[in-house]
Amino acid sequence: MSGLTINDVSMTFELPNGGSVEALKDIKLNIKGGELLSVLGPSGCGKTTLLNILAGFLAPTAGEIDLNGHKVTGPHPERGMVFQQGALFEWMNVSENIGFGPSMKGTPKGEIDDRVQELLGIVGLQEFGEKMIYELSGGMQQRVALARCLCNDPDVILMDEPLGALDALTREKMQSLVLDIWKKTGKTIILITHSVEEALLLGERLLVMAPRPGRVHKEYRLPFAELGVGADLREVKRHKDFGPTRDEILNMIWDMEEEIMGRTENA
Repeated sequence: MSGLTINDVSMTFELPNGGSVEALKDIKLNIKGGELLSVLGPSGCGKTTLLNILAGFLAPTAGEIDLNGHKVTGPHPERGMVFQQGALFEWMNVSENIGFGPSMKGTPKGEIDDRVQELLGIVGLQEFGEKMIYELSGGMQQRVALARCLCNDPDVILMDEPLGALDALTREKMQSLVLDIWKKTGKTIILITHSVEEALLLGERLLVMAPRPGRVHKEYRLPFAELGVGADLREVKRHKDFGPTRDEILNMIWDMEEEIMGRTENA
């Protein structure tokens, strides 16, 4: 079966003092191959925990993850991760960073070089292959991180606040790039973000998670990602449904944050 299935996943962290924190509870999702999913929620709702379970970095305390008909038991090249900070190798140039995964698998150098050149074109860094990482801006580094992920040809791309540290203009350009890559490659992309506008723009399907224990509170099916492919994202934001949907979600998350603050004050 093609796609990603999250079957009744729960996650509880045991604390050193003998207590525990229930981070996720009974998460159930079916994500079709090629879907673009964005995930929002208040701080502490388990968004990153869920992404780390999908990546195989954490084993859930209950439930399981299935990808294309087999169980996820740990990290694997079929699932690529793009972090908030690029986590790039400073001692390697751009091309070496992008081709690192295939080189570790023993892929022939000529094949790697061809793929790296193709990806440099896709992410708009054709002239930067020989540059060192420290010579690049933050936005360029995130382009390298995305290209490095793509070079492993994963079925699923997991993105943990990948654009959060960028300035507004660079972030908008990167949002357009993510949409272009989604459409050109047909990859499944799951993106965690704290920005409601970004979640609306980059999620044909959007999940709002409820506070701890994290669970799916509401799901939206949206037209904005499809409309944004190859288009001016500022025009997409002028769509008649964009503002009302943004305000609805903002109010939803604000109410959750207020609930969390109330719990803290009464503790």
